[in-house]
Amino acid sequence: MSGKTFRKTMIAACALALCSVQVSAQDLFAPVAQVDQRIITEFEVQQRQRFLRVLGASGSSRSEVIEELIRDRLREDETRQSGIVLGPDELAQGLSDFAARAQLSTEEFVEGLASEGIAEETFRDFVNVSIVWRDYIRARFGNRVRVDDREVDRAVDSARGNSGIEVLVSEIIIPAPPPRAEQVLEQAEAISQATTEAEFSDFARRFSATASRGAGGRLPWTPISELPPVLRPLLLALGPGQVTAPLQIPNAVALFQLRDIRETAAPQRSFSAIEYAAYYIDGGRTPEALARARAISARVDRCDDLFGIAKGQPDNVLDRGSLPPEEIPDDIAIELAKLDPGEVSTALTRAGGNTLVLLMLCGRTPALEEDQVIDRDAIATQLRNQRLNAFSETLLADLRAEADVRIFE
Repeated sequence: MSGKTFRKTMIAACALALCSVQVSAQDLFAPVAQVDQRIITEFEVQQRQRFLRVLGASGSSRSEVIEELIRDRLREDETRQSGIVLGPDELAQGLSDFAARAQLSTEEFVEGLASEGIAEETFRDFVNVSIVWRDYIRARFGNRVRVDDREVDRAVDSARGNSGIEVLVSEIIIPAPPPRAEQVLEQAEAISQATTEAEFSDFARRFSATASRGAGGRLPWTPISELPPVLRPLLLALGPGQVTAPLQIPNAVALFQLRDIRETAAPQRSFSAIEYAAYYIDGGRTPEALARARAISARVDRCDDLFGIAKGQPDNVLDRGSLPPEEIPDDIAIELAKLDPGEVSTALTRAGGNTLVLLMLCGRTPALEEDQVIDRDAIATQLRNQRLNAFSETLLADLRAEADVRIFE
């Protein structure tokens, strides 16, 4: 990604997510929260929100950002008392590694952030506290984490499809065109606090744009391997009744509630490619566009039929392709997971909500056994990191319980 492309991406993200942020009406250095004697300011909150949204990261609502800044203060105090400080060279390497994810140098990355009003210190602080805390957790708890061969074997069996996990999930996908992006994100944050299936289903009937809204967002038992890669770890981290944090997808926000989970004797299927077609209809979610989508759906039974519908129209009105699951955009992958070949979805939009997407699943290509290369060392590292993260979360909960934390909102 070039610096020019990066800046264009950030400008688009800013237009979507930052246009409703209040700036001039507030004192940017007014206290928003306090952790013991350390203040978190309005400036820090707005800077972190901008930073996360420009990156397209989750957890960028105001309440989530304030909570994470509180956790950062707790991390900083704990590591400072332990004498762990990141040297200039180590910090420079961390900044470089982070910028490299966008195929940019540190200087290009900082320049792109600055063009969107994000201070270099916001980037530096974010990276610094992450690296120092990671090193501290590894040093403090690393000798308490053991992963033996049997545990790796079980994980390998699961990766190879020798065991199956199915989930019972409810969904809510709320359209979020640019003028309503901030409002919808705040609404989704409130919905994510739902504690019962009945409460979540009521929200689904009121706000969701998917075909499942009539059933309260409830989906049938689904193999975890058929869900988008982005969803699998989120759902496996939940207990029954819990809801994911809002997941931002193009022109919409998605939430999922885990209703139940079970292990089956059936092998877990995996796919090397998923073929789908997307036909674009002007008008977004207007009654006219939706009516046209229903009329087209009634006339087509397979993806090839869409070529006849698109005949004589511009080439860009119809997309058809076959991609590995991990390369499919998250919002499309979420919808495809619910479809059988020949079925369609009209839950998605493009062009800031002005174009309706008629999405059809063409087929799924099963992965061959010999294509599955298992890296046992990588799996062992992943298991260790999961356990270190559990230690980290427990320690942060203890630190917060002992600290004097105040939120002034």
